[in-house]
Amino acid sequence: MIQEFKDFIAKGNVMDLAVGIIIGAAFTAIVSSLVSDLLNPIIGLVLGGVDFTSMYVVLSGAVPAGAGLDVARESGAAIFAYGAFITACINFLIIAFVVFMLVKTVNNLKAKAEAPDEVAPEVDTGPSELDVLLQIRDSLAKK
Repeated sequence: MIQEFKDFIAKGNVMDLAVGIIIGAAFTAIVSSLVSDLLNPIIGLVLGGVDFTSMYVVLSGAVPAGAGLDVARESGAAIFAYGAFITACINFLIIAFVVFMLVKTVNNLKAKAEAPDEVAPEVDTGPSELDVLLQIRDSLAKK
């Protein structure tokens, strides 16, 4: 059973998956920073200078006026944090688009690798060495 486990781990697919997960986690951190640090301030500016990620509606309970999302969550009130949800949706769309572009690129590379090489047109290079030797033999045989 230990040997089977070692064989399973040593397979290329498992290692590829592990590398993909690590790179995916790093890429998710980059996209999260892009959305929270670059896109959300621009969206917030369009919405009148409001911090987009902290937008919420109190459904029930008491939240101090002007409190941020963290304070509202800690107060125990039921809140509808639509700003955080929209931020998560933006993150998802960006990650999904990049994954789509990556898969499309890999598929194109695979298609090019699997496509048969274009056959170069045959060029008449004259008689082969064998043809010349046969002609010499035939001409010597006639004499």
